[in-house]
Amino acid sequence: MSEPRSAPTVGQVVLGKRLQDLRERAGMSRDQAAKVLRVTAATVRRMETAEVALKIPYVQALLKAYGIADAENDAFVELAEEANRPGWWQRFHDVLPDWFSMYVSLEGAASLLRMYEPHFVPGLLQTEDYARTVMRTGAIGQTRPEDIERHVALRMERQSLLTRPDAPRLWVVMDETVLRRPVGSDEIMRAQVDKLLEATTMPNVTLQIAEFSTGHHPGTYGPFVLFRFAVPELPDMVYSEYLTGAVYFDARPEVASYLEVMDRMAAQAATAQRTKELLRDFRKEL
Repeated sequence: MSEPRSAPTVGQVVLGKRLQDLRERAGMSRDQAAKVLRVTAATVRRMETAEVALKIPYVQALLKAYGIADAENDAFVELAEEANRPGWWQRFHDVLPDWFSMYVSLEGAASLLRMYEPHFVPGLLQTEDYARTVMRTGAIGQTRPEDIERHVALRMERQSLLTRPDAPRLWVVMDETVLRRPVGSDEIMRAQVDKLLEATTMPNVTLQIAEFSTGHHPGTYGPFVLFRFAVPELPDMVYSEYLTGAVYFDARPEVASYLEVMDRMAAQAATAQRTKELLRDFRKEL
């Protein structure tokens, strides 16, 4: 049986979906594919849904059964071997929960990230001191100094995706509460606002503040992130976090609801230019 692991890489998710597509094109059921491997249909399902790693001999046998040409077979196997390699974030497996490991993988593969944050500056835009202060409150469920430093290091390394050559677009709607609720000292908040102002100058970052004066908006139920990918096998996905874990949605009706809410919030929030002015004004207050 294929071996389970903590969380799949995006490559494994994509290839799992491709395996399913190839099987269906070949007119084979999961039961028939399972007979090829001498495993249960559940094992084939877990391979296709990336619940287990892709064993190369299994992949080769399935591709042959699906009538895939040798050249395409070799290319698929090469992709599977690459997808099975641990992501860079696995170096932080000692502090990284399984449910967030998947988030980091999706984050790195997305072409667009749209997020709503009612409580804190998003992790991709935090300074080290701000992140450290948030984590010391126990917001991540771990308060040992060594664990906190590992989390800060992970968060800072994640931020490099915004400046890489194929950087995704980041579009954030952030409640005014994020600025009004102090995190640490005035010095920490000043540095954090400076970082936000710097982010507004980046061509791939859009930052909007939902002002108190605009009243209630449809996203006040909690933070969420919407991922969009350039890879056709990956549908839009939504990540919603709670105290001890998170849920991922990819069903079209659910994702469409979140997208509609995000669009309405973006229309209601301060424009990107107005947000710069708000940040500058708040910076003067500190």
